[in-house]
Amino acid sequence: MALLEGANLGDSYSAELATGYRWGEPKLRPHIERILEQATKEENERLEQLAQRFLRTLLLLLFFVVGPLAAAQTEVPLWPGAAPGPRLTKDSEQVTTTGPDHFVAGRAWNYIQNVSRPTLTVYSPTGKNTGAAVLVFPGGGYQILAIDLEGTEVCDWLTSIGVTCVLLKYRVPHSGPSWQRDCNCRINPKPAPALQDAQRALGLVRARAREWHIDPHKIGVLGFSAGGHLAAAISNDFHQRSYARVDAADTVSCRPDFAVPIYPGHLWTFERGRLSLNPDIHVTHETPPTFLLQAETDSVDNVNQALSYYIALKDAGVPVEMHLYRDGGHAFGLRRTNDPITEWPQLVERWFRTIGLLP
Repeated sequence: MALLEGANLGDSYSAELATGYRWGEPKLRPHIERILEQATKEENERLEQLAQRFLRTLLLLLFFVVGPLAAAQTEVPLWPGAAPGPRLTKDSEQVTTTGPDHFVAGRAWNYIQNVSRPTLTVYSPTGKNTGAAVLVFPGGGYQILAIDLEGTEVCDWLTSIGVTCVLLKYRVPHSGPSWQRDCNCRINPKPAPALQDAQRALGLVRARAREWHIDPHKIGVLGFSAGGHLAAAISNDFHQRSYARVDAADTVSCRPDFAVPIYPGHLWTFERGRLSLNPDIHVTHETPPTFLLQAETDSVDNVNQALSYYIALKDAGVPVEMHLYRDGGHAFGLRRTNDPITEWPQLVERWFRTIGLLP
């Protein structure tokens, strides 16, 4: 039996042939059974590890692919037919993913170009529904839409705190005040297609509030960069639609109940050595309560954007809360970095409670 000492599973077959022992021979059987038992145990452990790896991969797939799709409850065309005014571009709508040179917080983000058929996508709360709703305007200089960085990722946060998120894919390019590379000039279209889309969207959300389980008196706007300008524009231009009535949704008020412009642009002018508000923004006591956020290191939209709007709101007696930070730059969305400004969603949640939006 010395031949069998320390033998492995493969050796046992050779040992059986060499010695003439059969599987049932009493002296050989315990050794063979022990070898088979160890092999079975190792095989089960290997299969279990493979199963765990497969499960982890499946869960990641569900989170990154199926999860976002499941959260999008309803996509609605903004206009029953073609949007008002001339088509802004003949090019087809397309989505582009940024390269490493434009990563935010170490990750890529997606943007949409050439939007001619704007839509609303309604994301319902994942927990208790508070009845509040926020219409989100992604930024992009009125040329593109940062659709995830300043869109779907915002909806993930809002729905997690019981707020319905309505993501507006508004028309671009050339749909608001912006710098045009082709002519090396600044344009300011009137009526602005982006404002038309925003007015239509807010009226549509309010008209369908019951269907989407929304309190019609708790509908606000939140926008980034150019979308921040759009949030300020609709906060002060809601008495009359900038397009001909389409249906009953255009008879409902399009005044937001609150507004959150984040690192907004196109809000200030510098005239005669003074900080002045963009003359297209007419602030009155009817302008809704507003939350402002901007960084002093914002090299795209100067901090004076928020400052000029804050002063106008304060002078008109509009409830306003402003947070300025030394660092942070521009276009960080909700992605956390080492800059304290990226903790701003917590400030907004506290402000929502201050104005009675959240319990």
